Amino acid sequence: MSLLRTKSLESLMEEANHGSQKLKRSLGALSLVLMGIGAIIGAGLFSLTGVAASQNAGPAIVISFLIASIGCTFCGLCFSELAAMIPVAGGGYTYAYATMGEFMAWCVGWILILEYAAGAVAVAISWSAYVVSFLRDMNIHLPAAIIASPWQPTHMANGAEVYGVVNLPAMIIVVLISLLLIIGINKSAKVNAVLVCIKVAVVLIFICVGAAYVQEANYTPFIPTNTGTFGEYGWSGVMRAAGIVFLAYIGFDAVSTVAQEVRRPQRDLPVGIIGSLAICTFLYILFALVMVGLVNYEQLNVAAPVALAIQQTPYLWLNQLIKLAIIAGLTSTILVLLLGQSRIFFTMSRDGLLPACFSNVHAKFQTPWVSNLALMVLVGIAAAFTPLILVGELSSLGTLLVFAIVCASVLVLRKTRPDLRRPFRTPWVPVVPILGILSCLGLILSLGMHAWLRLGIWVLIGCVVYFLYGRTHSHLVKPEQLNY
Repeated sequence: MSLLRTKSLESLMEEANHGSQKLKRSLGALSLVLMGIGAIIGAGLFSLTGVAASQNAGPAIVISFLIASIGCTFCGLCFSELAAMIPVAGGGYTYAYATMGEFMAWCVGWILILEYAAGAVAVAISWSAYVVSFLRDMNIHLPAAIIASPWQPTHMANGAEVYGVVNLPAMIIVVLISLLLIIGINKSAKVNAVLVCIKVAVVLIFICVGAAYVQEANYTPFIPTNTGTFGEYGWSGVMRAAGIVFLAYIGFDAVSTVAQEVRRPQRDLPVGIIGSLAICTFLYILFALVMVGLVNYEQLNVAAPVALAIQQTPYLWLNQLIKLAIIAGLTSTILVLLLGQSRIFFTMSRDGLLPACFSNVHAKFQTPWVSNLALMVLVGIAAAFTPLILVGELSSLGTLLVFAIVCASVLVLRKTRPDLRRPFRTPWVPVVPILGILSCLGLILSLGMHAWLRLGIWVLIGCVVYFLYGRTHSHLVKPEQLNY
């Protein structure tokens, strides 16, 4: 039964507000919205849109973005209820601990460690590639040995495919952001706000400039006739594309991990989660509408569809701005992922499931600096030597599993603790949580077996760590529970 022991919401709140290791509450609603946007808008917007339009939905990719946003909103509403009700660091891990027991919470926390770490590594590798390309456009050529791992091929300016020794830019960005996070959540939020403003401004410039050169003929047919194969155009293609672009919305969950650093969490956390989703949906739909209006959807299956769209306007200098926006977007995404990861470490350590050093709070900066240093080393080394293909699918699979568990947590708490005060209530329960679970499970089934195998190995390692360390060191442990 020790595996099913839960933490009461009362004890969670007591630890957050009166524990010896307190985090500084300095974030407001605007900071949370910008944090959500920073995590959501990355390179996916600039690449997934073209692929999904050309292979699946055609101009109706606009509808696909809308459908994906509705599916993501189901999860966002569940996150909002739990975040406002349990404003404690840890996000999905904390919610599982309060509803489904310690072992499930450990599994969620262990998966979240993989999700954020793998996501940060993947984004850091992409950041490095875009920075190298941006510098190359400025006639600055970095040596091949320091721009790619030994297992990640890269293409040089002359077209040659080479292997490097270490991906130094990826490691450097992880180190710099980790040091920023140690200095303070307030300064990190300000840097994120600047980065978000840069990428949103460039997206808006693309939308405004491109709208003047849209060809109405490119919108016909708006929903291309299905080829006879499920997912290739027609309404089945629209739905398949919705599943693909759903991944472009992932990231808002990171807002919930900093709940313990929000000044008015009951009000501001739902605003941050739902507000960031709403703004990104609006930008995504307009962005897709302009892109498929500039270029016929059949031509968008290229590595850089935005560059192709810009060629239809006289403003070719926008290509450099788009690269700058992508770099800013990836930087803010790394920042939010490492921020969320360190708060997961902090919370699991405070519960005794990880060594106590990870919950040490810096006396001056009031941040979990040991967690940040550990992540700087682990994520930095992984970004320097890991090939991108190894970590991309892992991040998505872990995220979707946690989303489904969070939606289920809402159902559990509504049944077991209907008396609790809920500053924000998910509407139409149980319909919304069930639809959130089904949305996630549908996407999970579309991921490859290799991703499942890697996640299974990671969970097995986690089980070993839990039974050898976490179960006996948990702050909820009772002596008589250890004798079996």
